[in-house]
Amino acid sequence: MIARRVIAGLVLAVCPTVAPAPLWAGEPTAAIEHFETQIRPLLAAKCWKCHGQDKQKASLRLDSSASMATGGDSGPAVVPGDPEHSPMILAIRYADETKMPPEGKLSDGEIAALTHWVKGGALWPAYPEHKEPGEAAAASLPEPPPAGQRDSLWALRPVRDPTPPATQSSGQPKTVIDRFVLAKIEELGLSCAPPADKRTLIRRAYYDLVGLPPSVDEVDQFVNDSSSDAFAKLVDKLLASPHYGERWGRHWLDVARYADSGGYETDIYFRNAWRYRDYVVKSFNDDKPYDRFVQEQIAADEIWPDDLSLDGSYVMAKAKLEHLEARIGTGLYTLGTQIHESNMDGKKLDYERLTDWADTTGSVFLGLTLGCARCHDHKFDPISQRDYYGLQAVFAGSREIELPLVNGMEIADFKQFYPRIVAVDEARRAYRLFEQKVAGRKLTPEEEQEKQSLRDTIAAAVLALPEAAGSSPGDRFDGLMEIPAASVLGHVDPALVRPVHVLNRGDLDRPKRTVSAEIPAILRTATGNREPLGGPATNRKQLALWLTTSEHPLTARVMVNRIWQGHFGAGLVATPNDFGKMGVAPSHPELLDWLARRFVEQGWSIKQMHRMIMLSDTYQRASAYQDPRNLANDADNRNLWRMNRRRLEAETLWDFVHATAGSINLKMGGRPVVPQLADDEISALREPWQWTVSADPKEHTRRGLYLIVRRNFRFPMFEVFDSPVNSVSSPRRDVTIVAPQALWSLNNRRAFRQAQAFAARLVREAPADLPGRVDRAWAIALARGPSESERSEALALVAALAAGAASAAPLEDPPAELAKLPPELAAALTKLCLAIFNLNEFIFVD
Repeated sequence: MIARRVIAGLVLAVCPTVAPAPLWAGEPTAAIEHFETQIRPLLAAKCWKCHGQDKQKASLRLDSSASMATGGDSGPAVVPGDPEHSPMILAIRYADETKMPPEGKLSDGEIAALTHWVKGGALWPAYPEHKEPGEAAAASLPEPPPAGQRDSLWALRPVRDPTPPATQSSGQPKTVIDRFVLAKIEELGLSCAPPADKRTLIRRAYYDLVGLPPSVDEVDQFVNDSSSDAFAKLVDKLLASPHYGERWGRHWLDVARYADSGGYETDIYFRNAWRYRDYVVKSFNDDKPYDRFVQEQIAADEIWPDDLSLDGSYVMAKAKLEHLEARIGTGLYTLGTQIHESNMDGKKLDYERLTDWADTTGSVFLGLTLGCARCHDHKFDPISQRDYYGLQAVFAGSREIELPLVNGMEIADFKQFYPRIVAVDEARRAYRLFEQKVAGRKLTPEEEQEKQSLRDTIAAAVLALPEAAGSSPGDRFDGLMEIPAASVLGHVDPALVRPVHVLNRGDLDRPKRTVSAEIPAILRTATGNREPLGGPATNRKQLALWLTTSEHPLTARVMVNRIWQGHFGAGLVATPNDFGKMGVAPSHPELLDWLARRFVEQGWSIKQMHRMIMLSDTYQRASAYQDPRNLANDADNRNLWRMNRRRLEAETLWDFVHATAGSINLKMGGRPVVPQLADDEISALREPWQWTVSADPKEHTRRGLYLIVRRNFRFPMFEVFDSPVNSVSSPRRDVTIVAPQALWSLNNRRAFRQAQAFAARLVREAPADLPGRVDRAWAIALARGPSESERSEALALVAALAAGAASAAPLEDPPAELAKLPPELAAALTKLCLAIFNLNEFIFVD
């Protein structure tokens, strides 16, 4: 039998003549902490480049206890317990001919740390793996592979401020970004696509910043603006639009694994999730500094503790409202999946939450796959099991709570009107008692009248419920018979905080030693942070402040990369949630660091980063460009010699269809919208009552951002067009081209109704003749006029469709404008509009 890889539990002494001695069962925690915080990072930074997995000078490896015990050409590297006769210690002291590391002597503190480690037995944590029943233990347990080459993990190196390279181009690069990009294009012998035309550029900018198509007038205004700063003015206008926050809020909600329900079998409903969604939209619109945005989501309650108490009037202090908004940001940690039945086992529920919270923190803010260390030391990145559970312990003192969003006076108002809620309940009870009385028999006329009277009483009681908290200007109750609240993070009573353990293979029933709350060791080393965390009441605060230091190697890089991806469809790092060894290395590492530096220098302003990117030649290039050399050497356009053509995401396609049709409702915020579904669509829902359709039909054409997001039943159109799997953080969306997409666009009743609305809009805006309507259709949908051949084909299509529709049934319930047309023309114009919705040029942005 092949010996299993060691993953958790024993420490082996490195001396080959001494039997392995257990550490974690009996050694003090301080010895483990010393190794994990000082020795492992030091070896990684100073030794493993020459004596690690990839290279072994003098046949010596120093990345495991077994390899140290074996030693190299000169024998074992250390003698446990005896640093004075350990070759490695003599070498780092420069005490004999061998001087390590050769590029320069270690500091006195580093030499002292290694000496202390060897003197204490050179103990190295290694982990025995779970054995199946009946499996014999190995005679000796091998070391796991090293957790990764720390010195080769580019993302943990300090963010540099590189000098922009010179270029050979005869034309002056427009921005510093262009210098980085152009230098690489020239190095590879590639050529650049020409600038995009202005109609393409305005459609691209509107898609990127607000997720809506430009109006005909907006296109004409931009095309006719010959000033040198025309595009800069357009960018500023779009960044100031309230719809900017909706567009970029949707990007963030993917990363935050946003949903209105918990998934699994019962898909429990999160009634307050939408408040986090609205918080995100407002934060982007306000250009909230990204460091503050991070701090609010992780630890607003610890950094800005506050309440909504009044000071003698209804006027709430501005600072209190700001702190309330910040606390809503911690709703990030209330959005994870939840197994309904886990609520029967508090320990299991806590473990599932802490796992979600640690994994989410790693993916969203650090761009690292920490979850791999849940069952064993990370196989590729420098994250140990101890690190992983230490991060879980940061959140151990936290719990989800419901925070009232109204002040004490409004709560008192609610209590004043509570008898009206009691009246609803009593009216319902009276009706149930009546049902019991008449069960199993036919009702008399008097009883029928009584039944109707009881129903009327219920209706009257419901309508009498207060819609607002007394006469105050606070948050509305919206007739929900409850005090408005947000789901946020709070704290567990310190006496009830459960200890966090390293778990054998991640198995909750196989706990090993307890761990204290701690930031992963290699990350603390990378940021020079040696301060211990302060305890359950401040752990998240310290984590948030550590993450947002200006010199943190990951936070700015990760967010800048997400912004870049939002503009180009792919990040400079193509794996935005994985900056580790198994992620894709950055295509332009110097540019990434330069942008990260500017991001911090400019106050962590996301809008400033948009401006910087969008005003570059790199962003403004055409997407259609054929050069055989480019296609042969960089077909994927990793070097940005052209713009990437991008398909509209599901929600954006929904928005474009409704905006083009003129039916979109641009109301912002509020409870999620539940649109009407066709019978075949809702048949896939396990419990149809979970899909309570919004009563106001005008709500059904809200932006896609506001449609309900159930984990177990995604809105059918969004699922067809690749809405993300949101059980975990989604770094980027898949883009597929499959038949069901065309079937929806051509056959779905909703698409057909929007085509009718589009046709009616054409009749309103171009009433004179059919050619004028064709021209208007192209201008609205594609931001350009049709070519002569397109116009001729469109007119011929309408004529053919009208001829075929003459004997067909007229449109069902057409808009008023279409009802005035001959039925066959109304049907033909509708089908032309449906065809436009299906054009590649409509569904893609160049």
